[in-house]
Amino acid sequence: MTEAEKRGLESLAARIGKGRLPPVEKWNPPYCGDLDMRIAADGTWFYLGTPIGRAALVKLFASVLKREDGKHFLVTPVEKVGIEVDDAPFLAVELEVEKSGSGQALIFRTNVDDVVPCGAEHPLRFEPEAGTGGIKPYLHVRRGLWAKVTRALFFDLVALGEVREQDGERMFGVRSAGAFFPIAPENTIEGLA
Repeated sequence: MTEAEKRGLESLAARIGKGRLPPVEKWNPPYCGDLDMRIAADGTWFYLGTPIGRAALVKLFASVLKREDGKHFLVTPVEKVGIEVDDAPFLAVELEVEKSGSGQALIFRTNVDDVVPCGAEHPLRFEPEAGTGGIKPYLHVRRGLWAKVTRALFFDLVALGEVREQDGERMFGVRSAGAFFPIAPENTIEGLA
């Protein structure tokens, strides 16, 4: 990355400002075009084709990320720029299981250090993985933004799984904070664990 490109990235960071989780859902600035920024499927953020190595800068950009009509944008009160996201903008990289007399709660940490308690407000969803017959798990983080659950954590979820009747079908899934998140029909789960 050239010095001019580094200054451009620093300038963008300065325009975004400081603070955690600004109210981007309330901001509706004019669209200013697309930025050469991409979030790869493995969670790496790139600017002008180069990985952004500073975790604090990635966290800052993540705090002003917004999704509208299936596209991702970085927003400030005065501008909105489009960025490319290969899969989900975040990765769920750590899982803590809290057990109590009323059940269990799954608490995730993302690659940008968001702590997300899984439940009705932050559900899990499971999608078929094209071409492999596998399943891709996702966790809702905030404002329509999702974290792909890493493969290791998916196996942890499968180990916590149980079968429940849902809409007349026996479903294998996982529960958290009183909610049940179906992974797959019971008769199709062989090989998940």
